[in-house]
Amino acid sequence: MPGERTQRSLRDDLGVTLSLNTEPAGGSGLDHRKGPRRRGEVLESAILAAAFDELVEVGYAALTMERVAVRARTSKAAVYRRWPGRAELVLEACRERGIIEVDLPDTGALRTDVIDLLRQISAKMASPLGGILRGLLTELTRDPAFATLIRERMYHVGPSTILTVLERAVERGEVDAQVLGSRRATVATDLLRNEFLLFGVPIADETIVDIVDD
Repeated sequence: MPGERTQRSLRDDLGVTLSLNTEPAGGSGLDHRKGPRRRGEVLESAILAAAFDELVEVGYAALTMERVAVRARTSKAAVYRRWPGRAELVLEACRERGIIEVDLPDTGALRTDVIDLLRQISAKMASPLGGILRGLLTELTRDPAFATLIRERMYHVGPSTILTVLERAVERGEVDAQVLGSRRATVATDLLRNEFLLFGVPIADETIVDIVDD
C-alpha cells in the first residue's frame, strides 16, 4: 500500500541517517563505495595515514579497526585483509612515519657513538611523536600481545642498534666481547627510556652524558 511504502521508506531513510550519525569520530560521513575505487599501495597508504591520525587523536587504547576504516573511507574488511589486528596496523603506521627509526652512529669511539645514539632517541621523544611513544610504551603493560610485537618489530630502535655499536667497539678493542651478552649492553637505552617515562622531556644533554659516563 502507498502508506506502507512511505513508512518503509521513512524507516530506511532514518536507518541511513542513524548509521551516519553514529560513525566513529574522525569519520567523513560519506559512503566509501561512492568514491573512486582505490587499490594496492594507494589504499594501503590511505589506511596507514588514517591509522596514524587516529593514534595521534585518540591513542592506542581507543583506536579500533572500524575507526580507521571510516577515516580512510574504506571498509573494515579491506583493513583486515591487510593487517590481522590493530597492533600490526599501528606498528606499520609508525614505521611509515619514521617514529621508530634512528641512524647508526659511527664516530669511531664507543663513548661518542652511544652519546650520539641517545641524543637521537631523545630528540624523537621530545618531538610531537613523543606522546605517541609514551602511549605505546604504556600499553606494553596492558596488552601482552602488543608487547610481544613491540619486542619483535621495534627492538632495533635502541637495544639492537647499540649492540651494533658495541660490536664495533669490540673489534676496536675498546670493550670485552662478554659485554655483548650481558645486561650492561642495553643499560644506556634502558636508563634513557626510564628518564623519559618518569620525568618527561626535554631530557637534558648533561643527563645523556651522565648516563653514558656512569
